[in-house]
Amino acid sequence: MTNQSNSRIAKNTILLYVRMLITLVITLYTSRVVLSALGENDFGLYNVIGGVVVLFSFLTSALTNATQRYINYNLGLGENGDVHKVFNVATIAHYTILLVVFVLAETIGLWFTETQLNIPSDRMDAARWVYQMTILATLFSIIVIPYRSSIIATERMSIFAYISIFEVVLRLFVAMSLPYYGSDILILYSGLITGVSILSFFSYRIICRKTIAFTRFKFVWDKVLYKEMMTFSSWYLFGGVTQVGSKQGVNILINIFYNVGVNAAVGIANQVSNAVFGFVSSFQTAFNPQIVKLYASGEHDNLLSLIFRSSKMSYYLLFIISLPVIVFCDRILSIWLVDVPQYTAVFTQLVIATSVFEALSAPLWTAIGATGHIKYYQIFVSLIIIFDIPLVYIALKLGASPTIAFVIYIFVSLFAYIYRVLYIRRYVKYSILDYLKKVIIPCLFVTLLSIPVSLIAYHYSDGIISTLVMILLLVMFTTMVIFSLGLNKGERLFVEDKVKSIISRVL
Repeated sequence: MTNQSNSRIAKNTILLYVRMLITLVITLYTSRVVLSALGENDFGLYNVIGGVVVLFSFLTSALTNATQRYINYNLGLGENGDVHKVFNVATIAHYTILLVVFVLAETIGLWFTETQLNIPSDRMDAARWVYQMTILATLFSIIVIPYRSSIIATERMSIFAYISIFEVVLRLFVAMSLPYYGSDILILYSGLITGVSILSFFSYRIICRKTIAFTRFKFVWDKVLYKEMMTFSSWYLFGGVTQVGSKQGVNILINIFYNVGVNAAVGIANQVSNAVFGFVSSFQTAFNPQIVKLYASGEHDNLLSLIFRSSKMSYYLLFIISLPVIVFCDRILSIWLVDVPQYTAVFTQLVIATSVFEALSAPLWTAIGATGHIKYYQIFVSLIIIFDIPLVYIALKLGASPTIAFVIYIFVSLFAYIYRVLYIRRYVKYSILDYLKKVIIPCLFVTLLSIPVSLIAYHYSDGIISTLVMILLLVMFTTMVIFSLGLNKGERLFVEDKVKSIISRVL
């Protein structure tokens, strides 16, 4: 990779980290305000109803991957690419998907919500309103994808960061306004959140049309490209179904076997996990375009180097944040939330632990998508992940604690990760021994050194101040171990140069 590409990734990573830090603080505080305003039952009800609609938005995930892959690939081809045509065809495809999601949500989804979910009878009317508002928000989240994908593909991360911050600030204002209304707060909240999604769509559309020339939509019909993109997306469909279905399906199963109070714990655990994993996602958003472009340009050695390095760095970035959250989970939740629902701490710890495999896998599935050979990959990895649902159903049917659902998902995620490691070797040749030496062994070494220190830190902390101090010290210690023992000489020099560059700009 060129120094320019490395610098661009580093710059975008820093920018996205600032964005993630701001959104993390605001999102976590917003969750506290919303839980307090809605109450445990309505908060759980909102999460489980939203989960039904999200089950249909797996199509969104499929087209997101396809759109970014085709835009990045055509950018990597340089003058031989036709990015404008790809954007136009992708936009038409997204409106097709919008129609499919709308029909499914208003038929199968509506039936399932009203007849199968464990919703208190006195909250059914509110549940219907929430459901319709969530559908509307989902539809806007579908048609915004071509614009957001174009911003990420062209690596204009400042635009992405500003709109994301704008979005979370609006959500905070919505949450803080809830106590001042006397009507049904749950209905009001879902309506206002939908309004935020609509504003976000128009923000992306207006800014893209002004700053990225190829995003000015013009009806272009290319049957071959449309069919190719839809076929490519259809294989990503399996991944979308299983990823969303495994999470939201478990949420629904817990609702059926338990109650909306336990769903509240699931909702909080997922929010914490998403916030923590968001730091890694920021890094991955920065390197994803480069992986696709390197594959398109045929730079095999640079591609392999980036996959290995980004896998390891993704793990480190997640580990720095997740280790103190897992160790001090009960104390963090008690500081953050007024009333902590039962099971929240253990759910949060297990969900974050599962994210380890997603962090290591992300560069692999991006590279697989870049090759275009996703048919058999999606079929088999989807079968692995979807197996989570019957296992959880059997366990809950036998009377197991809801905690077992997240334990099962850890093992399912591990098998899916192993399959990805083996599958990518068909199209991007590399040695498994080399992968173990450069990625897995350094990650395990850092983990084994840090865990005993984290347990000691937990033992000697007592009270809010000492807990916060120990968390800060643990983050500093983990970062030091990663820098001194988890990186090779070249990676350390690169990090040092970037840190010096940032300090010189600030000072």
